[in-house]
Amino acid sequence: IILYAVSRTLIKFPDFNAHVTDGDKLRRFRHVHLGVAMDTPRGLMVPTIFNADQKSLTEISAEAKALAKQAQAGSVSPDVLQGGTFTVSNLGSLGVEMFTPVINAPQTAILGVCNLVTRFRMTDGEAKPYQAMGLSVTYDHRVIDGAPEARFAMELISYLENFTAMLVE
Repeated sequence: IILYAVSRTLIKFPDFNAHVTDGDKLRRFRHVHLGVAMDTPRGLMVPTIFNADQKSLTEISAEAKALAKQAQAGSVSPDVLQGGTFTVSNLGSLGVEMFTPVINAPQTAILGVCNLVTRFRMTDGEAKPYQAMGLSVTYDHRVIDGAPEARFAMELISYLENFTAMLVE
């Protein structure tokens, strides 16, 4: 779900789906080539789901699972370990509540997915629990400023909170 939502959000924010090349040149991409950071016995690997913005939720899910299996087995093709335009890193599955992911150069940004925590919100004078998932965006300040990052995060959060509505867009 997160990978699907990210692939749709990035289309609206081309500076996040880009590379900084030759020191200061910006290359934006028409399609999202989504790197997925994976912990393997050999260390961190980041295989790529190419053209993720054109794939269905089912296709992205199946491809991510297949890449994870290949990465764990050490049989992932070197061709998919390059070419990513944006990366998603998930330490939430390891119980991490907050972290700052490191950008995979030459990419301009990376998303860190944190674990679910129970928080409380006051509603009509009563504390009501809800599940919250932390997201961390690290971005290259030569390309992206805080306000565009906040708009990117708001759009992504809106997609995640209204996922069914996003599917019919």
